[in-house]
Amino acid sequence: MLVLGVDPGLTRCGIGVVEGTPGRARLIEAGVIRTDSALETERRLLVIEEGLQEWILRHKPEVVAIERVFAQHNLMTVIGTAQAAGVAMLVAARHGLSVYQHTPSEVKAAITGSGRADKKQVGNMVCRILGLEAAPKPADAADAVALAICHSWRGVADQRLAQAAKVGTVRKVGR
Repeated sequence: MLVLGVDPGLTRCGIGVVEGTPGRARLIEAGVIRTDSALETERRLLVIEEGLQEWILRHKPEVVAIERVFAQHNLMTVIGTAQAAGVAMLVAARHGLSVYQHTPSEVKAAITGSGRADKKQVGNMVCRILGLEAAPKPADAADAVALAICHSWRGVADQRLAQAAKVGTVRKVGR
């Protein structure tokens, strides 16, 4: 499965493309879409939209995995992150791609085995999983790659269960 991972952000939107199956992953490309903080928000979102379009057209991913936005301390940061995530969802939908969201702790657990791992531990495991000497830079790119790995490992099972449930082949326990 070819997954485009997106670590949304208004200043740096991390992007990573990974080809993977449960237990295996190969890095295709990682990077960031940068926006100038002097631009108006709508112009910054347009830059992100154009960058995501380029990545999708270049790599033709099967799905898009986006970090689920959650409220932290800085409300303004959360708003910008949510706006960037919305743009990523819109671009994916425009291309007919399914969007899956994963929380930071889901990604950490999938990559390191612990939902409480720090950025360094995640970066080290991304290197180990992909056979890299160093994690993609900046950290936003590494986070996007971790999202793509997470989805290629966990999302495949979730997708199969959802498809099976649609056709009625999954039975609830006790029935």
